[in-house]
Amino acid sequence: MRLLFCGFAALTLLLTSLADAQEAATPATQPQETAIAAPQLEGLRLVLPADLWVVPGRELNLYFDNLVLARDLRSLVFDVDCTKGRQDEERWRFTPAETDVGDYELVLRVLDAQMQPLTEGKSALHVVPASAGAGTSFTLLCVGDSLTNASIYPQELWALFGMEGEAKLKLIGTHHPIAAMPPEVVHEGYGGWAWQTFCTRWTEGTDPKARSPFLTLVDGKPTLDFAKYCQTNSEGKAPDFITVLLGCNDTFGAQEATIETTIDTMFGYADTLLAEFRRVGPQTRIGLLLLPPPAATQDAFGTNYNCGQTRWQYRRNQHRVVERMIAKFGGREAEGIWLLPAHVNLDTVNNYPTVTGPANARSQVQVARLNNGVHPSADGYRQIADTIYCWLKAQLAAKPAAPQ
Repeated sequence: MRLLFCGFAALTLLLTSLADAQEAATPATQPQETAIAAPQLEGLRLVLPADLWVVPGRELNLYFDNLVLARDLRSLVFDVDCTKGRQDEERWRFTPAETDVGDYELVLRVLDAQMQPLTEGKSALHVVPASAGAGTSFTLLCVGDSLTNASIYPQELWALFGMEGEAKLKLIGTHHPIAAMPPEVVHEGYGGWAWQTFCTRWTEGTDPKARSPFLTLVDGKPTLDFAKYCQTNSEGKAPDFITVLLGCNDTFGAQEATIETTIDTMFGYADTLLAEFRRVGPQTRIGLLLLPPPAATQDAFGTNYNCGQTRWQYRRNQHRVVERMIAKFGGREAEGIWLLPAHVNLDTVNNYPTVTGPANARSQVQVARLNNGVHPSADGYRQIADTIYCWLKAQLAAKPAAPQ
């Protein structure tokens, strides 16, 4: 049984209504999304993605706690209907063989303790050949915040595509924050950054965090200029692929009354940055990572934020971001935009950092507690890399990159 936040509290299936969304305070030049009304909920909010990708030899997981917004899973029954994989207590998992290559349907049903249906969803499961992309090369730009700045998932992608028989990957970027990592592991990931930061930050100085790498001065005014970025860092060509993992800092401090307008503002800047990527690289394929969930317990948030934030509030914010991202960006593959289901494949119990210490000041009992709220352990980052890797392999299979 997986650890659950705040012990085993009574299951909360009904959430309080969010305040009416107010007009977002985005700049006048920002494209505006039509606000999606906050849900008046009569049940669970399932965020099962439309597509799942996996490659033979890689494990794909659906962690049930990451898919519904519930404080306690003990009163819920999860029923996975799929000809592939196996269902465990806390997850469905599948590590395919080459003989499994193909497409399958996965249905997830959630029932109550009396086996009455509460909600269900379907995903298309795509098992991609391990040989996809062999003999080709491609470029990838990873954009993000501290989860990218840690550099572990870009390094893992570089290592996976460095294996024999793989497509050749070149990472694009100006930032190499971890000196111990190979010099090829570069990206544009900066701790504390948001969509807005990449669109607006411009200050003088040599610190790489002083200004957005995608901005340049035009008539004395900082202006998004991804073409210049590509001229300097990508041989004048737009990357074949861009992944974006942002949203944590955009929405971290939101509350129930502000989460909708906060997401509206975030999407305004997202539209602006994505439009600039698309202007310069009309053939670039963009993967937006659905925001990963936080560590499984309040202990992690107490370690990082004392009384400044609760795990449950952040979890509610993160879940709403995923819902809104699915509504806004889902089904836009024809525009070169895909949603990458990083939220389903991350083990929030075992793949976040822990620290061991006394249970209390008068106890000799040593207990392990999660101690980082939003930053996974190295193993968790590698699960994020698996999600990106399998999507890239599917893209290479469908539309090969350039020959080596």
